[in-house]
Amino acid sequence: MKFLKADWVLTCDDEFSIIKDGGVVFEDKIVDINCASVLEEKYSNLDVEYCGKNSVLMPGLINSHVHLEFSGNKTTLKYGNFLDWLTSVIENREELIEKATEDLIDSELKAMLKTGTTSIGAISSYGFDMSSCIKTDMNVVYFTEVIGSKPDMIDTLFVDFKAKLESTKQNCSTNFIPAIAIHSPYSVHPFLIREVLKIAKENDMPVSAHFQESKSENDWLNYNKGSFISFFKNFLQQTTAVTKPNEFLSQFKGIENLSFTHCVEANAKELEQIKDMNATIIHCPKSNRLLNNTSLNLNYLDDISLAMGTDGLSSNNSLSLFDEMQSALFIHRTNDINDLSKRLLTASTNGGAKALGLNKGQVAKGKDADLISFSLPDTCSEEDIATAVILHTKQVDKTYIQGKHIELS
Repeated sequence: MKFLKADWVLTCDDEFSIIKDGGVVFEDKIVDINCASVLEEKYSNLDVEYCGKNSVLMPGLINSHVHLEFSGNKTTLKYGNFLDWLTSVIENREELIEKATEDLIDSELKAMLKTGTTSIGAISSYGFDMSSCIKTDMNVVYFTEVIGSKPDMIDTLFVDFKAKLESTKQNCSTNFIPAIAIHSPYSVHPFLIREVLKIAKENDMPVSAHFQESKSENDWLNYNKGSFISFFKNFLQQTTAVTKPNEFLSQFKGIENLSFTHCVEANAKELEQIKDMNATIIHCPKSNRLLNNTSLNLNYLDDISLAMGTDGLSSNNSLSLFDEMQSALFIHRTNDINDLSKRLLTASTNGGAKALGLNKGQVAKGKDADLISFSLPDTCSEEDIATAVILHTKQVDKTYIQGKHIELS
């Protein structure tokens, strides 16, 4: 067993409990957590490792939604308008995929580890990132994504999807977990959704989908109008949406670990459907801002679990969740900053574990010992600790995944 103690232990449980001068005893799972003095008496046979002055010990971060296959993008894609961005993705897709070599994806995964991420929900359209995701030290819930709305292509797309999913199942392990992603309501035919979700239910797989990311999507799905008209006519020869938002959501009933990413245009009825399914909303604030989409109104989500994601480098300049949370502090200007910081840290740990179906995300007995430690630049009050962590943490000092110390060099 290992015994770490720190000036601050952030449990990231539902109450955001904080232990000053705390300690954690763990093997592959957390054995005990308490004030360090109590644990030192109880586990007098163990060597105690102190994380240092002004140290913080907390669960590893969980990036619930990340696209690795477009990691080659820096300045190629267009920002400022969702449809312009989507068109630029289609036009530059082949070039960007070619740039996203295994070495590049390996490098991005290592960078994420250094910034405190210990688990990811990787959304994979092509499977080109699978090798990197299998060999990384991080826990990976690997979402094979289905996309396609043209009726005459459904059979071919379904066969291709099943082949890609089968390859992930053959590589299933403790830290590589196969899952399923539905791209979005505007881009996947209802038949494909039905058949793919049938597989998810039969195999008890986590499921995720993009939903209501932009005004263009909302106008198209609800009214068959707006800027998507020319897009669908030019690229897919379609003049009406294949499904309505409420019809799309209703197909996901019965999925245990279910998440919807973005949801910035979701109305009260759609949010109620998401809540009734006990699903999680994954928030990607930097992506929403760069594509000039609406900011998610966190005040509407009190009864809905929240997780955090960075999306991909196709719509972000960083895959660090600390960078993402810091941006969120400035985007959500009407929320109390300390309360918001606690909510963001909880979403980046506890909320991510719920979205991905992982036994992680909290410093609590019986949870996997996925832990990170780092030090703040100076002393801090308990009231301000969550905000200080988000504002002043770029990289971590130590990382443990399932109790194993991970080298960050």
